[in-house]
Parts: sequence; C-alpha cells; structure tokens
Amino acid sequence: MSLLQSSVYPPSTLRSSPSLSCTAAHPIASSHRVPSTSNSFVALESSSLKTVNSISSAKNNRRKGVVGKVRSSLETAGATVGQVTEVTKDTFWPIVNAAGDKTVVLDMYTQWCGPCKVIAPKFQQLSEKYLDVVFLKLDCNQENKPLAKELGIRVVPTFKILKHNKIVKEVTGAKYDDLVAAIDTVRAT
Repeated sequence: MSLLQSSVYPPSTLRSSPSLSCTAAHPIASSHRVPSTSNSFVALESSSLKTVNSISSAKNNRRKGVVGKVRSSLETAGATVGQVTEVTKDTFWPIVNAAGDKTVVLDMYTQWCGPCKVIAPKFQQLSEKYLDVVFLKLDCNQENKPLAKELGIRVVPTFKILKHNKIVKEVTGAKYDDLVAAIDTVRAT
C-alpha cells in the first residue's frame, strides 16, 4: 500500500483489525475511518499516524481560515536542514541554487576512504548544530565523476563551502577543526 491510500467502505464492512493497530507487530501501521459525504466511511491507511493527523489538521485549519505550511524551495529541491543530504551530479546544483543566501557545505568522499568514514559522524553532528547551513555529501564514484571534476577535487575527503552558488572555501583531509573554522568564517560573511 502506498504512503497514503483511501478506500470507501460501507459501515458494515469496517471492523477493528489488529494487523492495522498501532500496537500490532508493525508499530507504524495505522488505519483511520473518516466520515464521507455518503453513508459510508473513508478508510485512510498510512505509514505513520503523523501523516493522517497532518491531513486532519490541514482540513480543520482550512475550515478555520488558517493558512497551511508552505514548503521552501530548499525542501522542494530535496535538502533537509539539520541533516546531511546525499547528492548526485544531477541534484547538486538545484539544491545549491535553492539554498539562496545560505551557506552550503559539501563533503566529497568515497566509499573506500578511511578518513572519510571517520569524519562522517562528526559532519552529521555539524549539520545538527548549524541549522542555518545546508550540509551535503557527494560520493565521488564513477557516476558522479563529472561533478567531482567540475568542482576540482584532488583528494578525499574534500569539503567545499559555497555561498551564493560559488565556492568560497575548501578544506582537504579529515581536519575537523579546520572545517569548523571555515564554516564559521563563511557564516560570518
């Protein structure tokens, strides 16, 4: 079943189902009945209770004249503030463009690089600390080689810091303190 599907059932066919309860073996599955305009109910099944509650909340807010949340262009492009977003040669520039005035930090790594694996958890922590910065990571594999070449990578890990769609700082190697200093410098400008 997709993230959110609805089906119309006559009231007599709707029964409580342990396989769809929140306490079932699959704890995130849920089922809700919402009255429709006819004598039947619309059963909504979602992968999380939060999704259904958001839909109900949005309907209630519309009735009250409350404007719903508008997604930013950054969210639409696929990046989430507070976490590291994996990019490819196709998704990198759209996300950077959507970031606008925000600082963007790109971790260029490879799967086989030991220092890349060591600094990855620290990079994740930075993304949780600096909520005004967009953190991205690019696997410099064969598929993403054109972008890596365009950005001028020579060693991994390499961190490129961008502002206004331009590279303004670079840190090569797994140098955490240098990376933090570079991020702070760019954020201050």
